[in-house]
Amino acid sequence: MRLKSTFVQPVLGALILSACGMSFAQKAGDWIGYAGVASINPSASVGPLSSVGPAAATFGPVTAGASASIGKTSTTTLSALYMFTDNVGAEFTIGVPPTMTVDVQLTSGPKPGASSAKALFPSAVAKYLFNSPSDAVRPYLGVGITSTSFTSATANNDPLVQKLAGTSVSLSSSFNPVISGGAVVNINDRWSLNGSVSYVPMKSNATFVGTGTTTTGTLTINPTEYVLRVGYKF
Repeated sequence: MRLKSTFVQPVLGALILSACGMSFAQKAGDWIGYAGVASINPSASVGPLSSVGPAAATFGPVTAGASASIGKTSTTTLSALYMFTDNVGAEFTIGVPPTMTVDVQLTSGPKPGASSAKALFPSAVAKYLFNSPSDAVRPYLGVGITSTSFTSATANNDPLVQKLAGTSVSLSSSFNPVISGGAVVNINDRWSLNGSVSYVPMKSNATFVGTGTTTTGTLTINPTEYVLRVGYKF
């Protein structure tokens, strides 16, 4: 049985007005929790390496002109966004420390997986959300800071790598800026999707202790991070 248009039209009109007047999340005083996945894509390089110690003269020519790359990795992230106004908020993010693997190119040849370390980089980012809380899609821009530290740094079992860094590997901690952009897609007044791209200009002082030598250099990481998260307003 077909419904008469005199009934259907008022019902459709009421639904449209209701959707237009819906108040989504991201308004002043809201807390939104997020959980998701991040793809971390470093753009790595290593500065000139210098060696000191009894065997420095032997290893110096080997490390001259060395280059490095870090493979992309992924991790899970958790974050909380607090809205100070309808458009301005601050997001605090932490993730499961991903393992970053460093491939090194020496004069003697490539050394894939020469070293690896777990990276921890919690961040605090101020965000400006465009549009209004009643809009289903809200693009945003953000700027903030991250504290980067590395743990469980090790060298692989390659004989030359062991001579260069078999005793210990360490990477310095640092504070680095975060630049991000993305968009929130509101599903209803509680649930939302959040997609973002972030860039972190990041450097670390690397120290490799091996057999009779200590080698140091600056490792540039500069990761671009792609994140997709599901959010819930509390």
